Amino acid sequence: MIVVGSLRSDGITTYMKQGKVIIRASKSMQKRSNTLAQFVQRQKMRHAVALWKILKYIEPMFTERATAYGNFVSLAIKLPVVYVEEYRNDTFLMPGIPVSDGRLPTIKEKLGEIDGEPALLTDLKVGTVGWSKLWLYTAEQNELYKTVRFDKRQVDLDEMVAVDGCYALKGKEFANPMKGWALVLVNGERCSPQTIVTRCTYYQQFTTDEALQEAAKSYKGLTKDVW
Repeated sequence: MIVVGSLRSDGITTYMKQGKVIIRASKSMQKRSNTLAQFVQRQKMRHAVALWKILKYIEPMFTERATAYGNFVSLAIKLPVVYVEEYRNDTFLMPGIPVSDGRLPTIKEKLGEIDGEPALLTDLKVGTVGWSKLWLYTAEQNELYKTVRFDKRQVDLDEMVAVDGCYALKGKEFANPMKGWALVLVNGERCSPQTIVTRCTYYQQFTTDEALQEAAKSYKGLTKDVW
């Protein structure tokens, strides 16, 4: 039995257990323990849940657990921890945000250039996609509201270019440091497991010890570990 995270609010505790989301009452007369390890885990869970609340509206494919939500959260809690003050629901663009999970082979992707033009490069061999679809997921960081917006669209093969026998997309947008992308292969109910690639570093200012201290202060501080 493995509990991968918990998020507690309004007297309710939500956590993952064996791929399922469990919800139960969490009222207690005792002060809640908030050690550094607990705080880090709760912050990871907070960010994962907040990301899902935005991503779910574009209907991403997560097929490897009982629910898409559980599948996403089990992957997203492995992202770097970002520290956010209580009562805020900020989300941050960073490399590795999962946008799909399935049984098709993963497409290796990276940002680069083709003849001096920004591009999304892949290892997807030319001629192997005729019976499948390609979906391009785009994520964009809004600095003012500290939130990520997700979008997706189907990519036609005539939009792709061939580089060393592999498909790529090129365009000025792939130079934007506040955006990220993932190309997902879809065949019926199956998809490739993919994560966002991005040059965005905005999130890093919320991973520092200073950010941790400010966030912890809003939760009335940390509890000392008891040995």
